[in-house]
Amino acid sequence: MEPGPLDAITDVAGVRVGHTTLIRGDGPLRVGEGPVRTGVTVVVPHDGDIWTEPVFAGAHRLNGNGELTGLEWIREHGLLGGAIGITNTHSVGTVRDGLIEAAARSRGGRDDFWALPTVGETYDGALNDLNGFHVRPEHVHEALAAASDGPVAEGNVGGGTGMICHEFKGGIGTASRRAREWTVGVLVQANYGARPLLRIDGVRVGEAIPTSEVPSPWDEVDALNARATPEGGSIIGIVATDAPLLPHQCARLAQRVGMGVARMGSYASHGSGDLFLAFSTGNRDLSRGAGEDDPRRTVELRMVVDEHINPLLEAVAEATEEAIVNALLAAETMTGRDGITAHALDHERLRSIMRAHGG
Repeated sequence: MEPGPLDAITDVAGVRVGHTTLIRGDGPLRVGEGPVRTGVTVVVPHDGDIWTEPVFAGAHRLNGNGELTGLEWIREHGLLGGAIGITNTHSVGTVRDGLIEAAARSRGGRDDFWALPTVGETYDGALNDLNGFHVRPEHVHEALAAASDGPVAEGNVGGGTGMICHEFKGGIGTASRRAREWTVGVLVQANYGARPLLRIDGVRVGEAIPTSEVPSPWDEVDALNARATPEGGSIIGIVATDAPLLPHQCARLAQRVGMGVARMGSYASHGSGDLFLAFSTGNRDLSRGAGEDDPRRTVELRMVVDEHINPLLEAVAEATEEAIVNALLAAETMTGRDGITAHALDHERLRSIMRAHGG
C-alpha cells in the first residue's frame, strides 16, 4: 500500500510525537547512578486541547505480560483523553504522574480534575540502570514540549533508547499507509523476539545472521546470571487514523497490529507484553468540554461502514510490519551497563540477504 508523505504516524493530521532521550555513563552497573540508556516517547492524538477533548479509541491484548495503563476505562467508555506515554517498565508510574501534572496545569489547577493516563512500557534492563529510576516527570514535560507533526526520530530515541528487537538493537519505529481517502499511522516500541524467528518481507533474516555471526546481548546478560531472555521481550503498538471509526472499530484496528508483529516472526511468548491501542480523529467534539454551560446532550457521529473497513485493517498490519523494520534499521549499535552491547542490524548485510531471495 502507498505510504503517507512522511511514512510516519504523524501523517495523520494533528498527531504529534515527542521524545526525551537519556544516555549517560558507561561501565559496571551502579544502581541509582547508571549507566543510563532510557527515555520517554509521547504521542499527542490531535491538534486541539487533548486534555478536555477525547477521541474514540479501542485496545487489544495479544499477550499480557506488560502494562498499558488506562485501558480498562478506554474499554468501558471508548474514549482516549490526553497524550500517550511510552517508557521503560519501572518508569510507568513516573510518566503517568507527569502526564497528570501536565493535564492539571492545563486546567488551571481546578480541584475537580482527574485523569487516567495511557502509558505503555517495555523492559530495557539489559542496557539500562532500570532500578535507578532515572526518568523524571520533567522528562515527560520535555517530550510534550518537543512533540512535532513532522518526521519522527526512530531507533535509539525516547522510550526506545535501551530496547532490543530480535536480539539486534531495537527501539522506536513508525510507518503509515493510505487507505482510500484515509490515512493510517503506526508507532511501535519494539523490544521483543528471538534472532532465529526474525522475518523481513517473509525472508528468514534471523537465520541468515545467527548469533554466532552477530552476538546477542542476551548472551552477555546470561553471563551475568540474569534470568531475562529474548522470548520475554515486549512491544507496544499505537495506531492513529483519520477515518471516522467508533470504539469497537478502533479495537478491531488495534487487533491487527498483532498480525504485523506476527509477520516479523513473533509468536507472542508467555513472557511478552504485546499491547496495542488505536484511536480515530475522524469524530471530534465528543464531550461537553470544560464549559459547564454547554447544553448538549447528544452529538452527531460518522462511521466507516464495516463492509468497507478492510483497507484500514490491511493498512494496520502492513504499517506495523514496516514500523518494526524501521525501528531495526534506524537503531544504532549501543553498549550499555556492564559493557553489554546490542548490535545494529547491518544494512548492507540485510540488502545482500534480501537480494539472494529475489528482494
